[in-house]
Amino acid sequence: MRDVRLASSQGKWILLTTVLGSSMAMLDSTVVNVALPRIGEDLDANLAALQWTVNAYMLTLAGLILLGGSLGDHYGRRKVFVVGVVWFAAASLLCGIAPTAGVLIAARALQGVGGALLTPGSLALIQASFHPDDRGRAVGLWSGFGGIGAAVGPFLGGWLVDGPGWRWVFLLNVPLALLCAPIALRHVPESRDGRSHGRFDVLGAVLGALTLGLLTYALIEARQGSLVVVLTAVAGLASGVAFVYVEKYSPDPMMPLDIFASRQFTAVNLVTLCVYAAFGGFFFLTALQLQVAVGWSPLAAGTALLPTTAMMLLFSARSGALADRIGPRIPLTVGPLLCAAGMLLMLRVGPGASYVADVLPALLVLGTGMVALVAPLTATVLASVDTARAGLASGVNNAAARAAGLIAVAALPLLAGMGPEAYRSPAAFDDAFDRAMLLCAGVLVVGSVVAFATVRSLPPDCRRPECRHHGSITTPPLEGERAGRRIA
Repeated sequence: MRDVRLASSQGKWILLTTVLGSSMAMLDSTVVNVALPRIGEDLDANLAALQWTVNAYMLTLAGLILLGGSLGDHYGRRKVFVVGVVWFAAASLLCGIAPTAGVLIAARALQGVGGALLTPGSLALIQASFHPDDRGRAVGLWSGFGGIGAAVGPFLGGWLVDGPGWRWVFLLNVPLALLCAPIALRHVPESRDGRSHGRFDVLGAVLGALTLGLLTYALIEARQGSLVVVLTAVAGLASGVAFVYVEKYSPDPMMPLDIFASRQFTAVNLVTLCVYAAFGGFFFLTALQLQVAVGWSPLAAGTALLPTTAMMLLFSARSGALADRIGPRIPLTVGPLLCAAGMLLMLRVGPGASYVADVLPALLVLGTGMVALVAPLTATVLASVDTARAGLASGVNNAAARAAGLIAVAALPLLAGMGPEAYRSPAAFDDAFDRAMLLCAGVLVVGSVVAFATVRSLPPDCRRPECRHHGSITTPPLEGERAGRRIA
């Protein structure tokens, strides 16, 4: 029942618990990159293991996030949200005590499952609980506070790695969950979707995650050139074909393929793939570059990345308003080009680099490009489909961005010529980092060309984004009443 007012004590508790829950998942998307060199040193892990430390989480999260929202609609949004919070905390505890890289990678995959349950659930709880007159403001506060969490993530991760150690990057989630779950159980009303019929596209979710997993393995292990890698790549492609077949003929698909009948929706998702592939590869490698090649501490490296998320948080709403006036085509064309220029400026960042003269200009240009494109991208996604399918469109776009980052983290070190021990050699890593930045810039230029050629003006009566302030650097925001789940 949507009758809770934001000004009431219950409304404040609901907002607090949803912010805590979403912040747990958002923090883990940003803080872990800063800890990677110390993790590799402590667990004697090679570059492939560090890639899997990032990708195991993104794999299960990207593959299951659409299904996670559907489970909440059927079994109860609060119940599934709390299960996700507890699951995420338990997996975080396992990450924090992991004795080997293999255990850490497995625990990270479990973390992603928890994230897939709580991430869409946090927004769904707000939309199902608050009075219609307060829902827009509640969503705005939720996205704003979540953006603050994303902004402080790299700084917090660096401080923890330099202080109590990298394990606390994960252990920090446990007290957050101990605070979040009881508040949710006590103050958040339970809600379900009365139209939910209990049929879930489990096969589609499994095939989607399997496709991403097999292709990721093949890309990370491709340096070996073994028959196993070739067979894995073939199996990944076959699994992808099977996924498309299941989604086409399933009576209740997780991702109905007819949504891609909209040419603009398809085009914007192609832009999303290009943009977020570049972002995923950039932030993964830059956190390593600043520590391995430049020689900074984890705290300094994490603090250095603050400008991009701060700019997103401060100016994303204004960017959305500008795009409403001039249309999305120019922002979606110019934004990726500015991001590409920022990545080219990172070619100046190497041993002996100055933060003010070398790193900061690149991040400011990159942040300007991100501000220009993220809000218009979300608006175009929502406007490209019927209003009733806005949540589905947002969920698909969010999952596409996560999948793009996943593939980029797997493929970019291979394409840039990074060996298994590259991060242990400052000179070797610096050379490969330069090649990687050129590749990222090229992908962004492709995204700009696609946007210029395909994106058109939005109809005046289209659905507008509710999340005006956005601080995530890894994914576009979830939007719509049913964001993150299938709509019947």
